Amino acid sequence: MAPEPTLLDRPRPRATPAPLDWLTLADAFEVACLLRCTSAPAAPAGAGRRPPGPTHIGPAAEFNREDAAHRMRLLLARLEIPVGHDVATGGLRRRYELHRLQVPREHRATYATLVEIGWRQGRRELLGGPVPGASTARRTWRPRLAASAWRAALLAGGRHVRRHILGIRLTDRELAAVLVRGAALLEVPALLRPGAGCFVVSVADGPDRDRILHSVALDPATGPGVAAVG
Repeated sequence: MAPEPTLLDRPRPRATPAPLDWLTLADAFEVACLLRCTSAPAAPAGAGRRPPGPTHIGPAAEFNREDAAHRMRLLLARLEIPVGHDVATGGLRRRYELHRLQVPREHRATYATLVEIGWRQGRRELLGGPVPGASTARRTWRPRLAASAWRAALLAGGRHVRRHILGIRLTDRELAAVLVRGAALLEVPALLRPGAGCFVVSVADGPDRDRILHSVALDPATGPGVAAVG
């Protein structure tokens, strides 16, 4: 019979990664939100919940909007992750462009780790309740993270604009919840309703829409550097 494994033989638990500083978190979280806008369709009822981590951290991402691809290139440059950008054109009567971003093999592990930590940490900050005695940095950066999520969704999500609302179609349930909570942090009420194989997050036209658009126009990563999340 094989001998019992000793403590030295047992696999050691992975060390918890250090939290990202606020500036890095804002960029990594926005990248994660951009990727989740291109994720697989929402699971049907009864199919079970998807794990909370990103499911689309491949070596490449594809966008059908040039501004979404350029935004992700800018974010990855600030995170010091090289990325290639290829453009393919298709369609007959209606031409379209597909923008494909490719991370070199030697940088993919760093890229995946940043996206994973950025999503988990950013999601926790937004979905968690108010922290008693929260630092000035946390009170300042939580709305900026909310703006990052909305910026990504407006760039890469499916627009659902009507005369009385500004809406976004998403297939990712977790991101939809983040947007609703993020809107509340931006002092805007948002509605979440199921669509055909997707979720629609919307805010009312008028002051609510204007507040969201004003918030996403302010790039949080250009602000002053702040110490690590605490």
